[in-house]
Amino acid sequence: MSVRVLRRFRCAHVFRCRSYRPTLAALAAFGFVGCGGSTEPETLAALPEARFVGSATCADCHAAEVDAWSGSHHAAAMQPASRDTVLGDFDDATFRYYDVESRFFTRDDSYRVITDGPSGALEEYEIAYTFGVYPLQQYLVALDGGRLQPLTIAWDARPVEDGGHRWFHLYPDEFIAHDDPLHWTGPELNWNYMCAECHSTNLEKNFDRGSRTFDTTWSEVNVGCEGCHGPASRHLALAEAGELERGNGLSVDLDDTGGAVWEMNAATGIAERSRVRLRAPRQADACGRCHSRRSQIAAAYEFGRSLLDTHLPALLDDGLYFADGQIRDEVYVWGSFLQSRMYEAGVSCTDCHDPHTAALKTGSEASGVCATCHLRSRFDTREHHHHADGDVDCVDCHMASRNYMQIDGRRDHSFRVPRPDLTASTGAPNACGQCHPAQGPEWADAVLRNWFGPARSPHFAAAIHAGRTRGARANALLVAAADDPTQPGIARGTALSLLAWPLDTAAARAIRAGLGSGDPLIRLGAARALRSAPADIRLQWASSLLDDPLLALRLEAVGVLLPLRSSMPGESFASFAEAENEYLAAQLVNAERPEAYTNLGGMFLARGDVPRAERSFRTALDIQPLATPARVNLADLYRQLSRDEDAQALLEEGLALDPDNGALRHALGLLLVRQQETEAALAELERAAELDPDNPRYAYVYGVGLNSIGETDAAIAVLERARQSFDGDFDIGWALVTTLRDAGRSDDARIAAESLRQQFPDNPDVAALLDTLTD
Repeated sequence: MSVRVLRRFRCAHVFRCRSYRPTLAALAAFGFVGCGGSTEPETLAALPEARFVGSATCADCHAAEVDAWSGSHHAAAMQPASRDTVLGDFDDATFRYYDVESRFFTRDDSYRVITDGPSGALEEYEIAYTFGVYPLQQYLVALDGGRLQPLTIAWDARPVEDGGHRWFHLYPDEFIAHDDPLHWTGPELNWNYMCAECHSTNLEKNFDRGSRTFDTTWSEVNVGCEGCHGPASRHLALAEAGELERGNGLSVDLDDTGGAVWEMNAATGIAERSRVRLRAPRQADACGRCHSRRSQIAAAYEFGRSLLDTHLPALLDDGLYFADGQIRDEVYVWGSFLQSRMYEAGVSCTDCHDPHTAALKTGSEASGVCATCHLRSRFDTREHHHHADGDVDCVDCHMASRNYMQIDGRRDHSFRVPRPDLTASTGAPNACGQCHPAQGPEWADAVLRNWFGPARSPHFAAAIHAGRTRGARANALLVAAADDPTQPGIARGTALSLLAWPLDTAAARAIRAGLGSGDPLIRLGAARALRSAPADIRLQWASSLLDDPLLALRLEAVGVLLPLRSSMPGESFASFAEAENEYLAAQLVNAERPEAYTNLGGMFLARGDVPRAERSFRTALDIQPLATPARVNLADLYRQLSRDEDAQALLEEGLALDPDNGALRHALGLLLVRQQETEAALAELERAAELDPDNPRYAYVYGVGLNSIGETDAAIAVLERARQSFDGDFDIGWALVTTLRDAGRSDDARIAAESLRQQFPDNPDVAALLDTLTD
């Protein structure tokens, strides 16, 4: 059984925005009008600490807004299961998923299901809550330890004529057994961790580490008014006292207009803001808390603070986004919107979406909302879109859709121009292909060139693709993308994060510049580039982030510096120690997860506390036996303690659970090398390279291993294939040159060395190696 967990579940989170720019996908918009700026400090000082009072209280003064909200998806995000909330067929309906037949029925006014439980046997469960409303509705079941778990059999709430009104499984193409982490009873579908923060208001997870149980609470079961505006008791007190002129008492001002309106520019046909923003927008952080891919790093969310103070963002990571930044996994549109020209121009969520219903302001016609800022006479014409009148909407070309959870279509909010040329070069999809799949990207590119000419704007896709695949001139392309101020910050940060060491002068300069950028996503990418840097570089460069104003950046710096803790210079150690304590607290925020204890194990190991490190790794494996990083790190700890037998048993135990795990095969191969069991070691290293062909390190180690036992020809063949796949990988290139040289194949070695010099022209080691080959 392989672990597919992190890429397949819908609610793995992560994200934030660039500084001083509008952000977030419009779908996130909710609850922003009617209550503006926050109260002055001296006024607030006289009021009690803000607390949550409930949406019903808001209705007394804001009846229209609450009425609009009551029919929204936010209001239906989570509800107790009842006749008024359950949409699914519980009239003794059955659904078969492979060999498991589940039955949905009612008893004594409760909704129930008989389905496969944690042992695999059929068991009866009561439905506690509905989860979502359209286009699908899921159902939550209360299990032991305070856990709520969503069934992976969901109700298709669409009309019958659209294929709906039926039960369906979220993973129809593969059988999810009871011992799979993605089984509905498993850890990867745990509501308390994966979903709760964003479906209820004032959510407190309340996980007890001793008993490993939850006592999760909320002030409102759904996303209420205060889910966006923050606790409203101070606002209520001022309103009741008739003192709102002193300030409104809310924690955050969500009015991003700043008094500006959108004025049409007749020359361009595109509206522009009537005035420049004088402060950073707030909707981005408010919406980004949930409409993004991010992980929680602070126990308490504080309204009005930067999201990076409470959550850790994902960049345009492989598996989440295509190389050109289009949505791939379910990323909740925020990271897409950061890439758009709309975002750059100052558009906020509520410019397109009603803040309380979250629906488009112009109704169901998507092109209608586009036309509020883009003249129809200029853009809804055959001259612009080259299709027959009425054949296409704006979103068909500029907001391609992708389905998640089988039937839930999400539109990409980067508002991009179709680029089939990037499909051909990077494999990213394009909008043309959604309507013309048979013709292919080359055809689509030729058509677009005929319509609009051959010019193409610079795009970061080639750099991201090269960085992911270690392609030719990867670092040079990544530096160019990172240095380009016309590219979005999230892309520039991603480019920096993909830089591979050793660096040339330009790449080193780009990282240094990135660490000092005013854009936190660029700083984040630069910090991640330091993870594989030499020790002296990490100590010098990462230390600057230990005092960063944003928690996410301080935690990233700690992660980079932890292995070097004992070498920290005295002038930096105080800042490091303070940030390290924050790092510990951040892990405990998600203490129910194996990743938290894996990170803690690394921290305690850096501190020299071996017993606590071992206990942490063991706890991670107790929580999830398939936690590969914990298993590999614990095996390495045993190696350091000369406990090779324990290390081998640990890795073999993991492989018994997951035989096709390349990381475990690789770790076992390295262990066997140290034990001088060469034949068995090479078999494991070869298998690891086969199982994970996208990992250049595995191919490199296998090739070096073959050469070390005299299998030179086989080693050269492996390294040459790896060089073709990962043309920009320094270690593979170096190993190939030296192996060819030592085999007496000087001419081939010189050719390979010249290729390596083209990739790393400033590297003195490459120049010296080439000199030895040309003497």
